[in-house]
Amino acid sequence: MPAIIALLLLVLACAPAAAADVALVGVIGDKAAVLALDGGNPKTVKLGQTWNGITVIAVERERATVEIDGQRRVLLRGMHYRSAPAASDRQSVTLAADPRGHFFMDGAVNGNAMRFLVDTGATVVALPAADARRLGLDYRKGQPGFTNTAGGVVQAYRIKLDRVRLGDIELNAVDAVVIERGLDIALLGMSFLNRVEMKREGQTMTLIRRF
Repeated sequence: MPAIIALLLLVLACAPAAAADVALVGVIGDKAAVLALDGGNPKTVKLGQTWNGITVIAVERERATVEIDGQRRVLLRGMHYRSAPAASDRQSVTLAADPRGHFFMDGAVNGNAMRFLVDTGATVVALPAADARRLGLDYRKGQPGFTNTAGGVVQAYRIKLDRVRLGDIELNAVDAVVIERGLDIALLGMSFLNRVEMKREGQTMTLIRRF
């Protein structure tokens, strides 16, 4: 899996439980999960404790198993789960995990084809410089900075993408960063994922547009 990019601002959206959304904001060792409901303040819920109908069953690094409406769900950090059925007219896409449990899918940036890896550890959509050039992005006019990769500290540029599409979901004005080197595939980070609901069912993940 490509290196998780340590980007600037970590933005985690919240959501409702019981006929709404629940979001995993973080974990505390293997003892507690930090959950958020209905856009409210995060709440630390200890292992085995029940809060607003949500029971924390297990906690691991970057993930937690919770029981909602009598069903167990595995939430990754930053993932949203909607307990009520999504409206049928909302844009959605379903992804299948590869043998290593990673979610890849072909999408588009500004109408041009792009292969993405879903990465909740990336704060924003991250593009390799080669792909940015292929798309005709004048990314060096963006905000310059640096980021850490497995290969060390490299130059990066903050930009905004006009359109990002994955399946039926198309979002406008998506924050992104272009990495000069050390990244070989585009990462679908939280600047896109915070605007969708993420539902994990075994080896599949469904994304549903929130706004």
